[in-house]
Amino acid sequence: MERNTDKIGVLYATFAYILWGFLPIYWKLIDHISAGEILAHRIIWSFVFMVLVVLFARKWSGFIDECKAILHDKKKLISITLASIVISLNWLTYIWAVNSDHVIQASLGYYINPLVSILLAIIVLKEKLTRSQTLSVILAGVGVLYLTFSYGVFPWVSIFLAVTFALYGLFKKVVDIPAMFGLTIETMIVTPIALIYLLTLPENAFSFSAGSTQDNLFLMGAGIATAIPLLMFASGAKRIPLAMVGFLQYIAPTIMLIIGVFVYHETFQTEHLISFGFIWLALLIYLGSVYRFPVKKMKSLDQQK
Repeated sequence: MERNTDKIGVLYATFAYILWGFLPIYWKLIDHISAGEILAHRIIWSFVFMVLVVLFARKWSGFIDECKAILHDKKKLISITLASIVISLNWLTYIWAVNSDHVIQASLGYYINPLVSILLAIIVLKEKLTRSQTLSVILAGVGVLYLTFSYGVFPWVSIFLAVTFALYGLFKKVVDIPAMFGLTIETMIVTPIALIYLLTLPENAFSFSAGSTQDNLFLMGAGIATAIPLLMFASGAKRIPLAMVGFLQYIAPTIMLIIGVFVYHETFQTEHLISFGFIWLALLIYLGSVYRFPVKKMKSLDQQK
């Protein structure tokens, strides 16, 4: 029974990461629409879809109870509000990066993300690292610095994506509520801002009069594209070991990297290869340390994706 459960968990988590890996293709289909407008629709329709999911799952009373508990817990309220803000900034940057032909930079950001989470765990949660984990962080830093000096430009897109997603994981760790309720509450918090933004646009984007029927359907579908992989991941992560989750999470940025190079023909030079090489090596060392020292392994802050 346990073995079957693990197989189901691996399938759920793997499929979630595959969907996340191919997500750039979805955003490219509407790249003629501004990143801010896409983000606003993504937030609104994610909230609508998640409300329907909660209702369909007959979890509405539990959702209301969770909301009340958060309102009476100042620490949780602040944490989930901050989580809503940083994930919105992460989504905005990610959509902009993809639609501005920076898929490779976005991929690099999600490779770096677990290592940023390690740094946050050290600084904020006072967790201890093994020597291997310390080495992995240093190697990742070397990779980022090499790319910065070789190009003369700091890879701010990659770093911002990595930092915001790591912060999101940290805030989610503090709140610690089910993924279904978490995404619903997070999108509920920022939906009023998204509505105001759309209603103040010159073309009144919320009326859908500005775009074609196909564009409008894609904008509405952004909610489903956001929620489904998250729910699949949450279901899978509960069934499999943390180390397995850590290994599978690199499926998404790998697919993104392949799409950026071979589908959208973004430049991938020797400098990129060397920088990615340092980071890939860092990740291998980190994953090795997780498997070798299961007792000391750190709880990945980016499991709330």
